[in-house]
Amino acid sequence: QVQLVESGGGLVQPGGSLRLSCTASRSISSISFMAWYRQAPGKQRELVAQISSGGITDYADSVKGRFTISRDNAKNTATLQMKSLEPEDTAVYYCNARAFIGIYWGQGIQVTVSS
Repeated sequence: QVQLVESGGGLVQPGGSLRLSCTASRSISSISFMAWYRQAPGKQRELVAQISSGGITDYADSVKGRFTISRDNAKNTATLQMKSLEPEDTAVYYCNARAFIGIYWGQGIQVTVSS
C-alpha cells in the first residue's frame, strides 16, 4: 500500500506559477511511474505528466514547455512545477503512482487559474 498526499494547490492569476508536491507514505524508488492527472468540471480525468523510475518524462501536449515533473526518491516526493498558467489549467490535480504491486491515487488538490 502507498498513501499519496498532494499539497501546493490554490488560486493563481493567469500567467502565474504553482508548484504541486506529492508525498508518498513509503519509498518510491521502486515505483515504475509517478504521474499527475487532472480533472476539470464536466471532463474526464487526463494525464498531465509522468516520470519513470529512470527519469524519463512525458507530457500532455497542452502543458509541454510550461509544466515540469520531477521526482526525488530520497524524499519520497514527486513534484509538478507549473508556469504560465492558463484558465484552462483549472482542475483538481491528482498524484498517481504505478507500481508492480498496484496503482495508487492521492485525494486530489484544487488548482484554480483566474483573475
